[in-house]
Amino acid sequence: MPTLTNLSGYSPHLTSGSVLDILLVSFFIYQFLLLVRGTRAVPMLTGVGAMIIAFYIAHLSNLRTLDWLVGTILPYGIFALIVIFQTEIRQALARLGRNLTFTRGSQSGSSDAYDDIVMAATTFSQDQTGALIVVEREIGLRTYIESGIALDAQLSYELLATIFRPSAPLHDGAVILQKDRIAAAACFLPLSMNPLLSTQLGTRHRAGIGITEETDAVSVIVSEESGSISIAVGGQVERDITPERLRQRLGELLMRYATPSALPYSTAGSADTQRAQVEDSVLRSQEGNERGDQP
Repeated sequence: MPTLTNLSGYSPHLTSGSVLDILLVSFFIYQFLLLVRGTRAVPMLTGVGAMIIAFYIAHLSNLRTLDWLVGTILPYGIFALIVIFQTEIRQALARLGRNLTFTRGSQSGSSDAYDDIVMAATTFSQDQTGALIVVEREIGLRTYIESGIALDAQLSYELLATIFRPSAPLHDGAVILQKDRIAAAACFLPLSMNPLLSTQLGTRHRAGIGITEETDAVSVIVSEESGSISIAVGGQVERDITPERLRQRLGELLMRYATPSALPYSTAGSADTQRAQVEDSVLRSQEGNERGDQP
């Protein structure tokens, strides 16, 4: 039996390869936790963890039937997890690729991305066009993205103006942004049931506030009746703000900075191109739904 003296003199043999191995494993675990945070994968992973604990207890307690049952299901469960989490796996690989190719230029591009939100909101306010734009932060919005029409398009002022054009097929509902990309349009959001909200707030404002009550997202809302611009975060709404105030609040909430710039006026060719992209996405989605309905 080792004595206390022997234990006090014992030190683990760590090599540079062992340290690198530990750091890589820690990095992948951390990235995985960031990926599933705020998504529907969390309760599913809890169930998987419960199965692993049951297998471990059954193995130690010599519960042969339970040990055999869990041991038989577990290998197939690995393939089931790959199918269930295929979206998360795809996003993890895409995020890894973006991190490896991340440059200083991409930072300025992200700053310009939310600057397009300010310019679009200014135009909507002047034209009294209703709009609801939701910016994803840490908590994933995949559940709400799946309720709309998937676009996965580069964010731009022209594309936002095309989507919220009153005659466009996607102008009803919310646009959800993931960093500098438009993930989906015509999305359904939960309505806020806060009784303290003003009765003057309509469905668009209550939807914009409701999504911020359940997640850490930021909502930019433009009223169709008055053209006023509002921003909602954490279940609180700041109404009737100026474009400069909107720019400042987005910079604070998204931890970015954008220099003031004049509102661009899109050319007819650029607007037509963006409109064609949106209509093509809608047609592809409708064709996919029709194929899914066929026996």
